[in-house]
Amino acid sequence: MKGKVRIIDVAQKAGVSVTTVSQILNGKGERFSQATQDKVRKIRDELGYVPDFNARNLIMGFAKTIGIIIPNITNPFFATFVRGVEVAAQRGDFIPLVLSGNGNPDLERQYVEQLIQRTVDGLIIASPAVNKDTIDHFLKANGVPYLLIDQNPLDDGDRVSTDDYLGAKLAVEHLIELGHKRIAMLYCDKPSVNQAQRLQGYKDQLQSAGLELTDDLIVTGPLSKLGGYQASEQVLQTKASAVFAVNDEMAIGLYRGLNERGLEVPADLSIVGYDNIDLSEYVNPPLTTIAQPVFEMGQVAFRTLLQRIEQPDAPAQKIKLPVELVVRESSRKV
Repeated sequence: MKGKVRIIDVAQKAGVSVTTVSQILNGKGERFSQATQDKVRKIRDELGYVPDFNARNLIMGFAKTIGIIIPNITNPFFATFVRGVEVAAQRGDFIPLVLSGNGNPDLERQYVEQLIQRTVDGLIIASPAVNKDTIDHFLKANGVPYLLIDQNPLDDGDRVSTDDYLGAKLAVEHLIELGHKRIAMLYCDKPSVNQAQRLQGYKDQLQSAGLELTDDLIVTGPLSKLGGYQASEQVLQTKASAVFAVNDEMAIGLYRGLNERGLEVPADLSIVGYDNIDLSEYVNPPLTTIAQPVFEMGQVAFRTLLQRIEQPDAPAQKIKLPVELVVRESSRKV
């Protein structure tokens, strides 16, 4: 197997110095003729030369790389979010490195340390497992810009979020307008700060409408399709005519549990989800849900982090994006 193509190989074939090749390939070759620039780039392509990452960092002074730490890489919400970051990052020639520790604080602390070792220019942190100690001990101590989104509870530095409290109120208000008087909530057993805001919105909207709110109406389980499926029987025991699920995945899991019991959505139970993941409009019936601008959130997160990288002393930004109710066929009048 041949060794890695080196910059000296390009220089020798082009008949120029290594410095000339380096300057041309790093966008600093204006003083050379167009013919020389074209020749160097052509030989680079012919040989398949790829610059050494660490050497390039030393020359350019930055890595053009950002880290993204998310709590669950299989969750469609975070897949869409990362896609938004990627699109925005590509426009700026940045490379995102995506890591998920599945809620393990020790592993995610290790990821933060390793990303700093790799001289990332900044971090986007969505996981609640990345705590204040990790941020203070690693990010702030090393002057690494960072941004918080979604599930991370810290009110520290730049942040991009949506109005989870309002979203929950919109979901419950919709069900009340359809005539439902006993409304359950399918909630998660390990809530993050944004999910707790959804719970509060659910409670406040019921109370403002003068509707019953008892502990048995709140059914908890793992934040997943399996969690929703496993909670099906307990949901039915609430005798509710409608359910607000804390996210679409739990709602979709509940669909299956009801179907296996011979029940239909919304004939036997109306359901409203949260997030508006891609799958929500393809299940049968299509799921009524609260839409978050997840893709846009990813783009805004990258742009905000880039501003922090370029202006480290600027005031912190708290950006809150809107949510909206998307009415489909899983909720009906009673």
